[in-house]
Order: sequence, then structure tokens, then C-alpha cells
Amino acid sequence: MKDNMKNTEDAKDTSRAKRTSHKLLIAVLAGILGIEAAVCIAFSATQRSLPDALAAATAFPFEQIGMGLRSLSLVSGAGNALALAIYIALGLIPIVALFILKTKRKLRPEDTLLVLLSLVLLVVLYYMINPGLTYTLPVAMLGEVVGKALMGGIVYSILCGYLILCLARLLLHNKPNKLIGYMILMLGLLGAYCVYMVCGACLNSLVENMTTLRSGNYSSLRHLNISSVFLVLQFIVDVVPYILNVIIVFAALGFLSTLQAESYSEKTLTKATFLSKLCVTALAITVLVNIVFNTLQLVFAQSLMVFNGSVQVPLFSIALVLGTLLLVRFVTDSKQLKDDNEKFI
Repeated sequence: MKDNMKNTEDAKDTSRAKRTSHKLLIAVLAGILGIEAAVCIAFSATQRSLPDALAAATAFPFEQIGMGLRSLSLVSGAGNALALAIYIALGLIPIVALFILKTKRKLRPEDTLLVLLSLVLLVVLYYMINPGLTYTLPVAMLGEVVGKALMGGIVYSILCGYLILCLARLLLHNKPNKLIGYMILMLGLLGAYCVYMVCGACLNSLVENMTTLRSGNYSSLRHLNISSVFLVLQFIVDVVPYILNVIIVFAALGFLSTLQAESYSEKTLTKATFLSKLCVTALAITVLVNIVFNTLQLVFAQSLMVFNGSVQVPLFSIALVLGTLLLVRFVTDSKQLKDDNEKFI
């Protein structure tokens, strides 16, 4: 009897510790997303080009490594030999990682991407060391900054592809508790993406559209002001799905923390029900906002100098909502099945 009471108390302590750690994780994520939003807004407020900043980030650190190795090679013959050795060593890092993996476990099909990554890395670093050669490439017409960003993007695409395939294998073979951990990570990345779209891409687009409208039109002030208002409304329509997605992300994180701590409790069922209703409400709001905006455009068509005739279908939001609803339904059905089995016993 005492052992049972002790086990129950230990289970409660473990559950309480998990809830505390998840609350801390959610608070940290909220802080990171807040910092991300502030940085993106700062770029737009200072009218600096966010795409240029992203291009520079994509080329990092390959551009800086190339510049450093080029400077070293121009110092002397010994410096050139050292630069060549460093260049080869950096390019072979993925191959070295492959051999280390081979000593620890059996190699998998996705590990062959490390060989491709090594070859691409050698090519990209070579062009970064010799930037003059980039003008012989088809991307030269896009400019040196974009060319370097594209080459850096190729390296990152292979690396991300490899990591995603590794993650897919982990998801396939891991236990439910670990799967929840990976899902929390994916939700965090999703939240970061949505914040970037709201405070970065969409806000930057609004600033550019406002500048273009006011610099290229000399119509009446009334028409100009109405068009400006509709550009703001267009921004709201664009960001509403992403804002709702962020809300869903935090609600889903709260649900997952409760699910991991108390799989079949009434609290878990309550949070599951709330999350499902939130998803449906978010989808309805997204659709209605689009309908209202398009209707207003039709009413004020003669006064608008900018008309957005596209019909937006929020496929990304729909996919997120449906995925969340499926998860909630699975948890709800599992709890119902457990309750039925306990009644039968």
C-alpha cells in the first residue's frame, strides 16, 4: 500500500516537473519570437532591404571564409599552401562526419548526401575564394550578392534535406514521448516562420507598396488615402492566417505539454477540445477576412489606384488546422477507448 502511494506521489512529481519545464520552454519560445519580430520590424522601419539581409545571411559563413582564405593566399607562398590546406579540410568535413557515423552505426541511404554536400562545399568555397569567377556563371546577371546567396543556399538546401531525412527516420522509429519532443521543435520552427512572414515579408511588402503608391501617383488626395487604407487592409488580410497560426502553435504547445505529463486526464481532454475549437475558429476567421476584403474592394473599386484581384486560398493554414484536428481527434478517441476498457474491466 505504501509502495503504491509512493509510486503515485513520484508520478505526480514527475508530471509536475514536466509541466514546469514545458512552461519554461513556451516562455523561452515566446521571447525568441518576440526578438525575431523586433528585428524584422526594425529592418522595415529603417527601410533596409530585408531580402538583401537574407541574401547576406544565406552566403554566411562561406563568403567570409572565402575572403579570409583569399587574403591568406596572397600573403606568401606558405600562406597560399596553408590556405589550400584549410580549403580542402573545410570541404572534407562532411566526409569526415560520414566516416565517424560509420564507426558508430550502420550507414543509411540518406548518409550519401554527406558526400554530395562535401563536393558542393568544395565548389562553393572555390567560387567564394575567387569571386571574379562568379561573373562567368549564369547567375552573374543577378549580381554578386545574389549569386553568392544562391551558392550558399545550395549548401544549406543539401544540409537541411539531410537533416529532414534523418528527422523523418527518427520520427518513424521513436517512442511517442520522443515524438512529442520533435513535434514541439517543429511547432517552434513553424512559429518562427509565421513571425517572419508577419513582421518581415508582409510588413516589408507593405512599406514598399506604400512608397511605390505615393511616389508614382499624382491623383487626388482622397483616392490616394483610400488606396493607402486598402494597402493596410491587404496587409491585415495577408498576416491574419500567420497570426492565427502562431496562436494555434502556442495552444498546441500547451496541449502537448499536458498530453506528455497526463496522457489520459480530463485536463488533457479539455485542452484538446479547446484546441480543436480554436482551429475551426481560426479557419473561419481566415476565410471571412478574405471575403470581407474582396467585397470592400468591389464597393470602392472606382476610388482605388491599386486593386488586388487575387483569390487567396490559405492552404498552409488549412493543412495546419487539419493536422492539429487529426491529432486532437486521435487523443480524444484514445481516451474514450481507455475509459470504455476500464468500465468493461
